[in-house]
Amino acid sequence: MGSGEAARVITTPEAEPADLVVRCARGDQAALAHLYDMTAAHVNGLALRILGDRDTAEEITGDVFLQAWRSAASYDPSRGSPIAWLLTITRSRAIDRLRATATERRQTAPLDLGLKAPAPGPGPEEASSLVQRSRFVRAAMGRLSREQREAIELAFFADQSHNEIADVLGIPLGTIKTRIRLGMGRMRDVLRDQGGFAS
Repeated sequence: MGSGEAARVITTPEAEPADLVVRCARGDQAALAHLYDMTAAHVNGLALRILGDRDTAEEITGDVFLQAWRSAASYDPSRGSPIAWLLTITRSRAIDRLRATATERRQTAPLDLGLKAPAPGPGPEEASSLVQRSRFVRAAMGRLSREQREAIELAFFADQSHNEIADVLGIPLGTIKTRIRLGMGRMRDVLRDQGGFAS
């Protein structure tokens, strides 16, 4: 490679995360490494906040990027930015790990402790109601703009603060607050029209 070629490589503009995901879907391992460099701190930070254990958070971070590599072809940019997608995967995997750890602890606890514990999870009626509410919420989310949906997903599903969302998306804090406020207002209107769940 000549010096002119090296200079061109060095001065290549920073790739956008969405472009990197597309390249991952084509099997470009360098794109995955670049995506990792750009976003791993956010992924690891969320995993650490949920799990409270640095080693487990690092393990989850690796799992998230492995899943992103395998499912890059299914990424839909109309549903949110790559960082929102990665943080949603992170939250899901971290919560799954918490549940698995809790189940493991319950299985190794003495039997007499189990006799005093209430039945886990909601009853049949409550579970049915939760499923119905979840459907309504998903439908209401589908009525939001992409920007509003992305901000709300990061705030409520990825457990990010307004400041963290502004940092992740590179958008002013006031804009993030406005998107969330308008999006939540729109969702309340839709849910009210669908059956009074947001009175």
